[in-house]
Amino acid sequence: MSYGGEHVVRRKDIDGSISVPDFYGTELRWKREAAGLSLEAFLKGSFYGTTYLSDIERGERRMPIDLARHADRVLGTDGFFERRCEDVRKSRRAGHAAYFEKVLEAEKHAKTMEEWSPTVCPGLLQTPAYARAVVRATHPLSLDDEVEEKVSARMARAVLFEMDHHTPSYWVILHELLLTDAILPPPEMAEQLERIVELIERRRIVTQIVLRKCSPHPFMLGSAKIMTFTDAPPLFYTESLHSGDTIDDPALVEEYRRSYDLLRAVALSPDTSLAMIKSAAEDYRNGKQPDRLE
Repeated sequence: MSYGGEHVVRRKDIDGSISVPDFYGTELRWKREAAGLSLEAFLKGSFYGTTYLSDIERGERRMPIDLARHADRVLGTDGFFERRCEDVRKSRRAGHAAYFEKVLEAEKHAKTMEEWSPTVCPGLLQTPAYARAVVRATHPLSLDDEVEEKVSARMARAVLFEMDHHTPSYWVILHELLLTDAILPPPEMAEQLERIVELIERRRIVTQIVLRKCSPHPFMLGSAKIMTFTDAPPLFYTESLHSGDTIDDPALVEEYRRSYDLLRAVALSPDTSLAMIKSAAEDYRNGKQPDRLE
């Protein structure tokens, strides 16, 4: 379209009626543009990049509380965006706990992910049978439809490993008991371990095993997930049975980062770990119980 010989490019509008995050993002962009601020100018003084903010305005990311407070200061909106953060947080996706929302979203944008899983295979690596067993064990009163909703939601996360344009670097450390202490019949345990082998051999993940007899390390208690991004501060996440905690303080995340490095130092090498996983999978295929490396 032209006005007085000047070509005007229409920007694509966002439909704020789709969801709470879309409405929130639409309002943010309207306020920012009304203030005459570009993405770069709006973000001055924050730790976030323009891609991150653009994703928020399109409803594809939730706004962290520190950025919401920054928006209120810059736009003079008297706490509006900080208050609305709670509404966006509550608009969670089906099949996932509310406390997991921040991690679920962060996985899609992570540059690197490092995870320590001492008791169950991480959700990103689970087969449907394994996920179903975990959900039934942790939510024993859930109806079948509720269980399947959680399983489907967990399987959908693994699409990260199939995306050519953005596959995060994923380094996972597993405890030996995940190979030797079966929670499924042997054929299904074999499928679970073969899934991990497949991802390793496709160079989608790097895996190490920590033996039962390993020396003491900082993460003898608790799980760990560290995520870094190109346009946002790093995150650390740890989870217990019915709760999870996401930490975004850079100094504290760095402390967890050092602890993870010490854990990695006591684990088997990736090649040795792969051979161990393959051997355990073969044992299950043959109806045998994998040996513990005592």
